[in-house]
Amino acid sequence: MAFKWLDYYDLDELFSEEEKHSRNLVREFMEKEMKPYIADAFHQEKPLAIREMAHRMAGLGIIGPFIPREYGAAGASYITFGLICQETGRVDSALRSFIAVESALVMYPIWQFGSEEQKRKWLPSIAKGKAIGCFGLTEPNHGSDIASMETVATKDGDEWIINGTKQWISEASVADVAVVWARTGEGIRGFLVERGTEGFSQSFQSRKGSMRAGDVGELGFLDCRIPVDNILPGSDGIKSAFSCLNVGRYGISWGALGAAMDCFETALDHTKERKQFGAPIASYQLVQEKLVTMLMEITKGQLLSYRLGRLMDEGKAKPPQISLAKKNNVAVARRCAMTARELLGANGISLDYSPIRHMANIESVYTYEGTDDIHTLILGYDITGFPAFGSTKKTAPS
Repeated sequence: MAFKWLDYYDLDELFSEEEKHSRNLVREFMEKEMKPYIADAFHQEKPLAIREMAHRMAGLGIIGPFIPREYGAAGASYITFGLICQETGRVDSALRSFIAVESALVMYPIWQFGSEEQKRKWLPSIAKGKAIGCFGLTEPNHGSDIASMETVATKDGDEWIINGTKQWISEASVADVAVVWARTGEGIRGFLVERGTEGFSQSFQSRKGSMRAGDVGELGFLDCRIPVDNILPGSDGIKSAFSCLNVGRYGISWGALGAAMDCFETALDHTKERKQFGAPIASYQLVQEKLVTMLMEITKGQLLSYRLGRLMDEGKAKPPQISLAKKNNVAVARRCAMTARELLGANGISLDYSPIRHMANIESVYTYEGTDDIHTLILGYDITGFPAFGSTKKTAPS
């Protein structure tokens, strides 16, 4: 049976026909091609065949959808990107993460900061699923405090030498190219490091309790030499890295709601069918209160992301607005997953049902691309004018 969301505030009327068409294509693909296999991939911690998946998704035009057509992408709206993230996140956050990483964290920085040669080389290949990229920012000792990163790049003639480690990197072990951020004498800059480069290692990180259906791993750099032309010439300090994260955080605001939508629908269907004390448990007041609360919070989150998407398309979105949407909607997904698991009773801990998987995945989403606390501080700084990012070092992300 095809999925149809309970669109309580008729949001469909706000989307263009092109935006709805893209969403429906992705929804159908996810339902038929991905949903049947995702629970087993999560259980076995065996990522889906990412290269095959990328090739098939590329046929739908959903990798880097907002990148201009001249670079082989769809040239679609940020709303379309959001709806794609919603539909992939509804099936599994690892699928949404793949789309968001390729689009926001790999293609976006190449598009915004790369040379024309770099754009022509990588953007069409990634958009068509022929190449996979990853984003190397987080380190073992530095997550939120990007300014303290330890990875360094030193210029040596016509080469850059990179040393350091990046951890918790989506698509790390399979990527053909990594967008790597490193400290230089000129500040933090972005670099393109290709698979197979001497001194560059890529590994898969196992024994995870979350995002088990996705490829997450580590990037290592030991006197890794890359051509001088592999620097992203337009990258300029931390603000360049943050601009990528902001596009990714926007996608997360939609993807988290997708997970919440699936939790709600699963719980609603179950409570209508499950009978206790001679009646469906959906007929009881306490159960209805939980379902109503879930629907309220999801609907408010959808309106938030929709408005943010239009601001993105107009070039008016501000980083704190993105932080608000990411913080709010991930919290909504977290609560909805917990509530749905509760409503499913003992069945709620079974991987035959999606809420327990969404619960685990959302814990990663709650942490990465800005923890919940960091987004609180970004918003607090914006509304008060006082940075609270450290007791002695009063600096804030931009």
